[in-house]
Amino acid sequence: MSRVSGLVPSRFLTLLAHLVVVITLFWSRDSNVQACLPIRFTREEYEKRDLELLAALSVTLGLFAVELAGFLSGVSMFNSTQSLISIGAHCSASVALSFFIFERWECTTYCALPAVTEVALFIAVFGLKKKPF
Repeated sequence: MSRVSGLVPSRFLTLLAHLVVVITLFWSRDSNVQACLPIRFTREEYEKRDLELLAALSVTLGLFAVELAGFLSGVSMFNSTQSLISIGAHCSASVALSFFIFERWECTTYCALPAVTEVALFIAVFGLKKKPF
């Protein structure tokens, strides 16, 4: 049981770290939008890229809500497989998004693996009435 109890705070901290990086990206998205555009760009191109990044970040926040709901409701809190997937994905995403902010990387796609596995657990627990582990 000590192994599982060590995963719970680690998962919570990586979730919050990733959430903080995404919120920081909301505040500093101007420089990242400019990095996605050529040197000479029009206002319409800028607005289009800004809207794309804003939509991706909004979807990311929505998926955070799904994962935090699953975690805080207890559906997946003590599932070690889900915790390991979530810790690995959110830790690597936090590092990658930190580089995305500070290095002004071009626009990239986001991975929704932790939220997809969380939704699968929700369906299994509430829809199929299965035990979460």
